[in-house]
Amino acid sequence: MLAASFVHPVLPEEVEWVAVRAQGPGGQNVNKVSSAVHLRFDVRASSLPEPVKERLLALRDSRITQEGVVVIKAQQFRSQEQNLADAMARLNALVQSVALPPRVRRATKPTYGAQQRRLAGKSQRGETKALRGRIRDGY
Repeated sequence: MLAASFVHPVLPEEVEWVAVRAQGPGGQNVNKVSSAVHLRFDVRASSLPEPVKERLLALRDSRITQEGVVVIKAQQFRSQEQNLADAMARLNALVQSVALPPRVRRATKPTYGAQQRRLAGKSQRGETKALRGRIRDGY
């Protein structure tokens, strides 16, 4: 059995972030304070293991650009610190989602009994449907 390989969290030094103004309602706070966070993480230049980088870049995720940069915008909270922590948590969750390689599916065959039960069920269903037809004389 394979040991669970845990990838360490993304290092804060590898992440660039910029404080921007949040969108949406919020009145004076939204208009004056740059509390939202734009976080950028360059996957190719990171210290992540190569297999994890490959799986991360292979994801079809709109947050990953063509250049291999993950862009996350966090604006859920009123404070910049909370939004930065939220963005880092979301980035780490994205990395952890590809940390383990996908399990290889082994093709299996249904058992003989399962095949017989399936065919018996199909026959029974066919007989039921045949009885729904028009009643004909002479049969």
